[in-house]
Amino acid sequence: MTTSTRGAARTPAVLVLEDGRIFRGRAYGAVGETFGEAVFSTGMTGYQETLTDPSYHRQVVVMTAPHVGNTGVNDDDPESQRIWVAGYVVRDPARVPSNWRSRRPLDEELTAQGVVGISGIDTRALTRHLRERGAMRVGIFSGATVPDDATLLARVQEVPSMKGADLAAEVATSEPYVVPAVGEKKFTVAAVDLGIKGMTAQRMAQRGIEVHVLPANATVDDVYAVEPDGVFFSNGPGDPATADHPVSVMRAVLERGTPLFGICFGNQILGRALGFGTYKLKYGHRGINQPVQDRTTGKVEITSHNHGFAVDAPLDQVSDTPFGRAEVSHVCLNDNVVEGLRLLDRPAFSVQYHPEAAAGPHDAAYLFDRFVSLMEGQRA
Repeated sequence: MTTSTRGAARTPAVLVLEDGRIFRGRAYGAVGETFGEAVFSTGMTGYQETLTDPSYHRQVVVMTAPHVGNTGVNDDDPESQRIWVAGYVVRDPARVPSNWRSRRPLDEELTAQGVVGISGIDTRALTRHLRERGAMRVGIFSGATVPDDATLLARVQEVPSMKGADLAAEVATSEPYVVPAVGEKKFTVAAVDLGIKGMTAQRMAQRGIEVHVLPANATVDDVYAVEPDGVFFSNGPGDPATADHPVSVMRAVLERGTPLFGICFGNQILGRALGFGTYKLKYGHRGINQPVQDRTTGKVEITSHNHGFAVDAPLDQVSDTPFGRAEVSHVCLNDNVVEGLRLLDRPAFSVQYHPEAAAGPHDAAYLFDRFVSLMEGQRA
């Protein structure tokens, strides 16, 4: 529940974690209350892409960069039609944005979309707390009638956990749509939307791919009705252990041998389709500065991440699966988390991070070319 006021910057606000830790600051954006899972993002920039990433649905994002809002908000960088974060936590919001593309201040956009936030707190201390204790449920409260701390804590502890949450259908498109190829059309791809970012389809379109974006509940018949040269499974929010329908669709695609590419949630779904388990990370990977090694080339990339779950697969051996041999193709150099999978006997691979680079470095853009190569090989 939110209400907006022009005096939000002077309105007291309080952030309450489920373990009882409390931070007090000032309202930022809409005034009211919000709940979600507290997570932190280490990106120094790209806050607009972060806010509009559907994978952040039901999460309260803590920005580790101290200054946020410096470049305002433009109409070119959103990754979807709305802000998806459940709440926003910053230390020092910009008083006046300065950028030639800026159309309005960030706090005005948060207010207009009803996003409750808090500013003026020690985000370093909050980040250290989440690193030590793990991502946890949180509430942000502001306004004239905020209850006592004990009441707020009890309300936070009633919030559902992210573990077991089935959220993809809540953020995915309800109707299919097409992103046309840029220039000559070379391939057709059926993209299963589990929370797809706008730039992902654009990266494929730039390579001559006509992208048919399908709802999360699309069936195998829906996928093959577009006569695809390849199938793509997108990023998205929630616990991959709940994604039984996308897993069944992916297994049908693998059985047919159609070239397949998955990103983030799509990587976890491929893991499940191959028979691997998934698990919740302590605090996840979120930001645009995460080091990953492509084990097929030895190259180290700086990559963009947003995931709180990971695939449980053997790092140093080839695994036998119902669809042939599979191996871990990418690994995070910070903690050895699986960051990519590939099949050795079928044209299918996935990565846990975001090669569309919105926001983030472009080190991993080659993965879209790799997908094109799989489709070219299949056609040949």
